[in-house]
Amino acid sequence: MIQRIQSLYLLISAILGVVCLSMPLGYFTTAEGERVADLFNLWTRCTETGAHNFAPWALFALLTVTTTFTFLDIFLFTRRALQMRILTISIILLVGYYGFLAFFVFVVNGDFSYTPSISTAFPFICIVLDYLAFRGILKDELLVRSLDRLR
Repeated sequence: MIQRIQSLYLLISAILGVVCLSMPLGYFTTAEGERVADLFNLWTRCTETGAHNFAPWALFALLTVTTTFTFLDIFLFTRRALQMRILTISIILLVGYYGFLAFFVFVVNGDFSYTPSISTAFPFICIVLDYLAFRGILKDELLVRSLDRLR
C-alpha cells in the first residue's frame, strides 16, 4: 500500500537509515586540531594506522534493527495496531541510539573533540518520519473504528 502517506514516510525513513549505516558519523580531533579518528556506526578508524576499533558496534545494531523494523512495517498495513507498536519500539530504539552515541562520544572518547557529520542527523529525521507515520496510522485506525460503529 505505497499510496498511503504513512507508507511513504516509512519508506523514506528506511532509506535514511540505510544511508546513515553506510556514511561516517563524524571524526575526532585533538586540541591542536589534528584529526585522530573517524567514527562510523560499526567502528572507529584511526587515521594514522588505519586500525579499526569496534567499540561503537551497538550503534550499528540499533540502527540496523530500527531500519529493518521500519521497512517491514510498510507491509503490515492490514494490522494497524501491530504497526503502531512496532513504530513505538523503533522510536524508542532511535532515542537509545542517540543516548549511546552521546555516551560513546563524551565518556569513551572524552579526550578528543568530536565533529559530527550530516549523517548524524538522519536518525532524528527518521524519528520525525516515524512519528508522522504513527499519526497517519492512528487516523486510519480511528476511521475504521468509526465506520464499524455505523454498521
